[in-house]
Amino acid sequence: MENCVYEDLDGDMNDEEIGIANKYWDAEDFFLKGKMETEPETMITVKPLHALFLVRCLIALERTVQIYCSRGEHEKIKDVHREMLKFTKSPYFYSSITSITDFVSSSFSDNFDLLEEFYQTTLQTLEESKGSSQALWFKTNLKLCNTLFDLRKYPQISKILKELHKYCQNEDGTYAKNKGSQVFEVFANEFLLYIETNDNKDLKMQQLYQKAFSGKFDTSDHTVIGIVRECGGKMHLAERQWEEAAIDFRAAFANYNLARNQRRIKCLKYGLLANMMGSKVNPFDRETARRYENNPEILAMKALIEAYEKNDFAEFQRILKSMDDPFIKTYYMEDLDMLKKVRTQVLLNLIKPYANIGIQFISTKLGMSETEVTELLRSLILDSQIDGSIDGVNGYLLLTKL
Repeated sequence: MENCVYEDLDGDMNDEEIGIANKYWDAEDFFLKGKMETEPETMITVKPLHALFLVRCLIALERTVQIYCSRGEHEKIKDVHREMLKFTKSPYFYSSITSITDFVSSSFSDNFDLLEEFYQTTLQTLEESKGSSQALWFKTNLKLCNTLFDLRKYPQISKILKELHKYCQNEDGTYAKNKGSQVFEVFANEFLLYIETNDNKDLKMQQLYQKAFSGKFDTSDHTVIGIVRECGGKMHLAERQWEEAAIDFRAAFANYNLARNQRRIKCLKYGLLANMMGSKVNPFDRETARRYENNPEILAMKALIEAYEKNDFAEFQRILKSMDDPFIKTYYMEDLDMLKKVRTQVLLNLIKPYANIGIQFISTKLGMSETEVTELLRSLILDSQIDGSIDGVNGYLLLTKL
């Protein structure tokens, strides 16, 4: 695609240029006042007849896309987008296309076909442009990954990440030394893919973690480091490496905090979880973390831990159901060993006063089916945690002693 390149013109603007400038500022005024009835065509007439108009031309095209988005005029969005892509050699192109990509992604998150066409057209143009556009091609692919994560399009994400790995590599397959920060960003997205697809224990994830912190790659982006550390913490939790998990969550919090990323709160919660499971690392041993001790999410997590420690299973389940955190819910509800540990503690406390106790009664108290209660009792009897037997005919646990 031919790029629009405009040279400086000496002298004052002529009448035609002044007329176009006035049209632009009138349209911009309407736009900023939220009057979307502004005709997009007025913006489009802003052509860079003078070098001073070049940045305004791109802004005009940005505004036009936003107006068409508000009207749902998809075909016109595509037309203006193609017009913007003629300016790849402009120093203002990077910020303009980045801005409009973010806007379209948020406006049409439920229209995958439109988003896919939008991104593919952009990426194809950037790939053909070569040179300085390659960095923008890389960033745009990462933005597409973020959009696909929201849509749970994991196979497409995997395909993009393979391309990005290739982009960061030399011909011999080694990573280019001058692309260390970009490699780290690819690693971060690959970690997210493992977490989202519940491959926390995958050997490749462990190898990726070791590679990320081998000292060969580095980045100053605290959000990217936070993502890798958070995912590493989740990986260690899945492997029951509580101390390593706590250290990673603390590092993730520190980096998210520097980036002012709200995921810092979640990492404090996960640090509490690792601490509860056996880590000696206190997530609130630093002043930067103590500021958030009264955050509602932190208070809810502390209440959950308190219910666990008091063996109050009913309260534990109530708090867990009210928590808006898929990872915490998944960890407790799908980690069978963890769930068994909680239920076992409650069960052992429940049966202490009795010589004989009905399985149906236990089932009601623990919120489990009678079959699940029977299986748990058999397991505890075999492990010598309960001294007794099960009367399957009458549905009772007959206790000898505890």
